[in-house]
Amino acid sequence: MTTFKNTFTKAPLWLALNLVLVSACGGGGSDAVTTPPTTGTPPPVVTPPPVTNAPVFTNVAVHDPSVLKVGSEFYIFGSHLAAAKSADLQNWTLVADGVNASNKLMPNAATEIKETFDWAQTSTLWAADVIEIGGKFYMYYNACKGDSPRSALGIAVADSVEGPYKNQQLLLKSGMWGEPSEDGLIYDATIHPNVVDPDVFFDKTGRLWMLYGSYSGGLFILELDKATGIPLPDQGYGKHLMGGNHSRIEGGYVLYSPDSDYYYLFVSFGGLDANGGYNIRVARSSNPEGPYFDALGNSMADVKSNPALPLFDDASIAPYAEKLMGNFLFERQSSEVGTGIGTGYVSPGHNSAYYDESSGQYFLLFHTRFPQQGEQHQVRVHQMFINKNGWPVVAPHRYAANTEKAVTAEHLAGSYKLIEHGKDISADIKKPLSINLLAGGSISGDKTGSWLYGTNQQISINLDGSGSYEGVVSRQWHETPAKWTVTFSALSSEGKTVWGSQN
Repeated sequence: MTTFKNTFTKAPLWLALNLVLVSACGGGGSDAVTTPPTTGTPPPVVTPPPVTNAPVFTNVAVHDPSVLKVGSEFYIFGSHLAAAKSADLQNWTLVADGVNASNKLMPNAATEIKETFDWAQTSTLWAADVIEIGGKFYMYYNACKGDSPRSALGIAVADSVEGPYKNQQLLLKSGMWGEPSEDGLIYDATIHPNVVDPDVFFDKTGRLWMLYGSYSGGLFILELDKATGIPLPDQGYGKHLMGGNHSRIEGGYVLYSPDSDYYYLFVSFGGLDANGGYNIRVARSSNPEGPYFDALGNSMADVKSNPALPLFDDASIAPYAEKLMGNFLFERQSSEVGTGIGTGYVSPGHNSAYYDESSGQYFLLFHTRFPQQGEQHQVRVHQMFINKNGWPVVAPHRYAANTEKAVTAEHLAGSYKLIEHGKDISADIKKPLSINLLAGGSISGDKTGSWLYGTNQQISINLDGSGSYEGVVSRQWHETPAKWTVTFSALSSEGKTVWGSQN
């Protein structure tokens, strides 16, 4: 077999991309984001009318946020030993950041998990995941060299969610060139995983699983002992779920929906930096260990880069899984109220997801960069809904608790900015088209077609030349004009998402 070392010597692009990945991972730090010089001239400020019930946000920067609710607080854990918490998913407080002596999660990480750093030949921790097991908190930490998949993944335990976490043991290693790997075969990075980006979850029957992996051989899943959090014996790297041959697929996260009775596998395609085209996708299965499928019936186990094409070929994987969001900008015109260029994201990804049993609400939590702001990043939370075909759709604007009146068909009629996310993996930013949902059920403007508003906020949209979409309507806070507005998010049978935000 061809080992990764041989692949690496033939393809130094891996080194270049991973150096970008490491430098772009980003640390923590809250609230303010410094905006680099922009290109072009933003439209002039047009002051919006005052709103008495405007929501308040406090932002935070935690890369690769993984969510856990403890009591009334939501916690997110990410790369660089960073964590933050919030009571309302709108206002975040930084808890910890950085591998240093003042980090309350693991004050002595350099010595506490020295074996991990020594193996991975780094001092940087990547995306962590924390889960509560039997009243204790288990942190699944990982480190990666960055210019190769030489990585280590381990477990640390604490009595409190905010630590301190004490190391238990290493669980997995990867990147052992020319040596037997965890499954007994000589390590081959085109088929074996990079042991990073863990997601640990209980299924509906109480069994415990760990999903993990990035690039290299793809995403894998292992069953864990639900009492100790350690992999059950004789599984090697576990079962392969998705990716291979260095496909740019990572950041996997599984969420079970009691409404649809499906397990949803969220992943990020592309590169995480501002020019990498990161985008969030989803597939589903009736079983936690898969196989996972998209709406066209494609098995995710078959999705991988074509070995006949250049390394990190995105064209091979772009058609697969449902694309929920990528780069976009609800661009503001000079005549429209607000400040700046509008509301949008660049390379949103590495998400987690949460289902709130008490409210029946679904949430998507992720990091994102922003148009014309370089590699600066923040956490964003969006509400999700399950459409009538059993697929999640993501509301177009960030979550804000909504006390506004429900949306009726009369409220839906009006002019909208329409974002078509497509299926591409690209640094291009999708900008809006202009459409009108007419009271009689037809659509005019840059796109024509028809729409039908059903029960439970469900909407069916047909766009001539673009296909049919099933989605959900909501009333959201739009930050640019600083007002509550009607929105829709809908998904086609080809896995393409459209977003509408009423003007």
